Amino acid sequence: MILTITPNPSLDRTYEVPALERGEVLRATADRMDPGGKGVNVSRAVAAAGHRTIAVMPLGGAPGALVAELLSAEGIEVAPVRVAGHTRSNISIVEPDGTLTKINAPGPELSPTESESLLTTTQNESTGAAWIACCGSLPRGLAPEWYAELVARAHKAGARIALDTSGPSLLAALRERPDVVKPNADELAQAVGRPLITIGDALKAAQELRDAGARTVLASLGSDGQLLISKDGTYYATSRITLIRSNVGAGDASLAGFLTAGGEGPDALASAVAHGAAAVQLPGSVMPTPSDLNPSAVTMTADVPLDRALAEPAAWHPHPARSPR
Repeated sequence: MILTITPNPSLDRTYEVPALERGEVLRATADRMDPGGKGVNVSRAVAAAGHRTIAVMPLGGAPGALVAELLSAEGIEVAPVRVAGHTRSNISIVEPDGTLTKINAPGPELSPTESESLLTTTQNESTGAAWIACCGSLPRGLAPEWYAELVARAHKAGARIALDTSGPSLLAALRERPDVVKPNADELAQAVGRPLITIGDALKAAQELRDAGARTVLASLGSDGQLLISKDGTYYATSRITLIRSNVGAGDASLAGFLTAGGEGPDALASAVAHGAAAVQLPGSVMPTPSDLNPSAVTMTADVPLDRALAEPAAWHPHPARSPR
């Protein structure tokens, strides 16, 4: 069983349009509504792969009730923490070439009591969990150190933690030595305080996160594939992709693939890449099933192409939080 925690879940509406034209009335060619949030998507991908998962999250108002209903319909056990505010609603607009425009609402502000209830519920539900995946941004009311506290409590209970967050929350949690962190290229650049131009730059940044406390780093580099850096070595993997329909939730599907394959080693990396590649070829935030996967399209190597330029270099913008070095 994999337990997920999503501190700031959402109700997501996705519209596919021929082109995004500012100031015009657009007619969608397709639309869908899904429960959203990074941890929610991990649970959805775990369930789609045929594994048990429990999703812990704060839920409030009619949008929160609908999120729980949609997750239950997918066979996901929900452990809700009832909050006074309303769960946020987000909008995604996808163009035919895969360009994604997102409008994310801020979400409710959690009280100290609600914050503690979220931590306690996670502890209560974690019995027997192979992994606890803590994912996404923190809502208003939760300090950047909240994830660090969660990692510390989980480790005290003997659980393994995978953390997918960014900025001050990621840096604060590193001191508690999360078992896995899963940054993308932009999050890596922000963490180390400099732009990343090549795959070698991304590798060096990932190694710095390990030096700062992360036991394993699973770095998503978009179309350039993924890096896995751990005490057992460094691996790089890519996958052939024939069609990009939507990248919403692709990184979350990738993390689910990594954890359901054991959460360590090259086989888990191959699973992560296969899940991520399958997800981008599906509409909205639909999560891949085993029949959607194409493991034969994955290429794995321990020889990282250090000088290869990233297709999308990761910029860096000054942030008040310190880098891990």
